[in-house]
Amino acid sequence: MKKNIIGVDIGGTKIASGIVSADGGLGKTVILPTLAAKGADVSLNQVMVSIEMLLSGIAAGKKSVRGIGICAPGPLDPGRGVVHNPPNLPGWKDVPLAALVRKRFGIDTKLENDANAAGMAEMVWGAAKGYKNIFYITVSTGIGTGIIIGGKIYHGKNGMAGEGGHVTVNYDDKDAVCGCGNTGCVEAIASGLHTVRRLRESLRKRPRVRTCIVDMAGGDLDKVTMRTVAEAARKKDRLAIETIRKQGEVLGIWLGSMISVLDPEIIVIGGGVSMIGELIFKEIRRSAYGHTINVFAAGTPIVRAKLKKNVGVFGAASVFMA
Repeated sequence: MKKNIIGVDIGGTKIASGIVSADGGLGKTVILPTLAAKGADVSLNQVMVSIEMLLSGIAAGKKSVRGIGICAPGPLDPGRGVVHNPPNLPGWKDVPLAALVRKRFGIDTKLENDANAAGMAEMVWGAAKGYKNIFYITVSTGIGTGIIIGGKIYHGKNGMAGEGGHVTVNYDDKDAVCGCGNTGCVEAIASGLHTVRRLRESLRKRPRVRTCIVDMAGGDLDKVTMRTVAEAARKKDRLAIETIRKQGEVLGIWLGSMISVLDPEIIVIGGGVSMIGELIFKEIRRSAYGHTINVFAAGTPIVRAKLKKNVGVFGAASVFMA
């Protein structure tokens, strides 16, 4: 009997969990609020409750579960299964999460960084199926990355490898202050959050510029999001198109460097920004292939992630598929 895997995706606002089969089928799912503001004990208990809810619905019980995979925001140590101190999980200071879950349920448990896990899921069931050397990126509020070499996640010496969103691309840009504390990270320039921040600042300085973006946000610049920009671009709004092209150019310049360093077989891009579609992907490819020493770069596919909904659950489960 092929055993199922329980995947648990811990986020700052919600915990999504589900039962995943070896062939990538998704069974029962549970979504609970993280309740992070109430402290580590409360949010950790939410994790346990979500797993209990899944197990209670399995007729064969624990015997049919191969393992429990958990993905969480870093910093964390996947080897030891320890969550160090994620900014969006207050109080989670050196929590031995894998050991606690393993002890509670008596089931083999593994912990992985969320971006690494998503990249692994794309290799097992998604857009990178059939490839073994993959660079995965998620571009939304921030920029997360995962490096897969020879079908295995590359963790580095301390389990901290793959933080590609914090590669500096412009140390002179004093306005590009990243959440990590550094200046000029690609995340602080080309993530969805910071792209919109810069657009809002530009519109405040040039209130008479012709664009439908402001009207689409009901006249409130604070309500402008990347979704607003993408919708405006589909309506041929010139400012929206230029904003997306600039974002794609910066992402491409950065990816060109990643191609020079890693020489991956394929690059997979997920996250909300990837939903913009070919407008941004065309610019990313053009820029990436033009900013690398790798003469074979144009043969490296840069594609949109296949797993969108429940990617965190699939990612968590995929750590048992490597």
